[in-house]
Amino acid sequence: MMDKQFSRRKFLMGLGASASMMALAACAAPAAPAAAPAAGGESAPAAAAPAMESVTVTLWSSYTGKNGETETELVRRFNESQTDVNLDYQFQGSYEETAQKITAALQAKTAPDVALLSDVWWFKFYLNNALLPLDDLMAAAEVDTADYQDSLINEGVRQGKHYWVPFARSTPLFYYNKEKWAAAGLPDRGPETWDEFMEWAPNLVEMDGSEMKVPAFAHPDGASYIAWLFQGVAWQFGGAYSDPDFTMRMTDEGTLAAGEFYRDTVHTHKWARPTKDISPDFINGLTASAMMSTGSMGGVKANAAFEFGTAFLPKKEFFGCCTGGAGLGILAATPAEKQAGAMEYIAFASNVENTIFWAQNTGYMPVRKSALENPDMLAYFDEFPQFKTAVEQLALTQPQDSARVFVPNGDQIIGKGLERITVQAEEVAVAFGDVQKILEEEAAPVVAALKAIEG
Repeated sequence: MMDKQFSRRKFLMGLGASASMMALAACAAPAAPAAAPAAGGESAPAAAAPAMESVTVTLWSSYTGKNGETETELVRRFNESQTDVNLDYQFQGSYEETAQKITAALQAKTAPDVALLSDVWWFKFYLNNALLPLDDLMAAAEVDTADYQDSLINEGVRQGKHYWVPFARSTPLFYYNKEKWAAAGLPDRGPETWDEFMEWAPNLVEMDGSEMKVPAFAHPDGASYIAWLFQGVAWQFGGAYSDPDFTMRMTDEGTLAAGEFYRDTVHTHKWARPTKDISPDFINGLTASAMMSTGSMGGVKANAAFEFGTAFLPKKEFFGCCTGGAGLGILAATPAEKQAGAMEYIAFASNVENTIFWAQNTGYMPVRKSALENPDMLAYFDEFPQFKTAVEQLALTQPQDSARVFVPNGDQIIGKGLERITVQAEEVAVAFGDVQKILEEEAAPVVAALKAIEG
């Protein structure tokens, strides 16, 4: 225990002091003369070195409900686990609200030290040189980057350096209400293909006279990340939002076909319905099924009055599923003396023990490979197989399209286009054509900035 405490203190003192050591030496006052010998020829005892004070590190984050309670507990555990770092946890609102407040705080020079940044926001701060490269801090903290899930840790790497560490990472899953499935005489599993679900869906719709009371499926709106969920559907139809080089593909044949399918589910086949907030609708039995984040699972498990199932996303021509969620980064403006403490929290929050705690209480992915073989995690898979679906599907996921995660407001630009077809029943080619033009315009400065930064 003493060795571990000494190692932590040595780590914090060494990294916290190193950045300012040379400057201090250059302007230090002349050394005081050695203490005069005491009577009898013995030297006077030296004054005791002052105890190192703990450093306060500020974290801005975004979770409410069950996830917020779990993060608050994680922070409490961190603060009680050691005395060198006091983590000041501050809730800032949604992912978008948090990022917008960080943007304003950077201008006002009041930014936090550590921030939870979503998959579509961390890159924007990277482009503006607002994120600290973490490799030296991770090495000093003995963080084993090889133990993170490859598809998750690699998303935060630019030019071989880590800027964003996976924490609350997710994938979309297909959720279904087992009671409604049984009432419709369906097998207890998710549909393997969209064609199969097309056959099932009419049996799941509940009518009240001529009005659809409960749809078979629900689509979220732009604010609830329909662009994230539809991304995999576009891939399933052979389409995409864009290529990695920012060539936009919103008007490709496969992307348009996926859009036609989404439009038809609401306006032609009439077994799906748009909704403002998909998770409460599912929890309250107002839809028989939906695609939602793995991060919704903790809330569904805690609040749904029915048994629910999870499944891989349905296939069309191909299987398609993306990653998502949020990670942790350290702001470049963080004072040198706080950077090591900030990294200590990131290391703590994403270590094996705490990724298991976080995953079991929220539904987010275990970000560490070794967590999957941990006895506690294996026991949880047996107890709650709905969660294991996400872990098994992770191997089939692929990185998100540049248009959504790297273009400023790309998620909302695409989301508004999807609302035009699911809510307003507009022609897909027209809506997606408009989206393509906006994305191309918004991508131009990103391409220029990347060239300036990365060559």
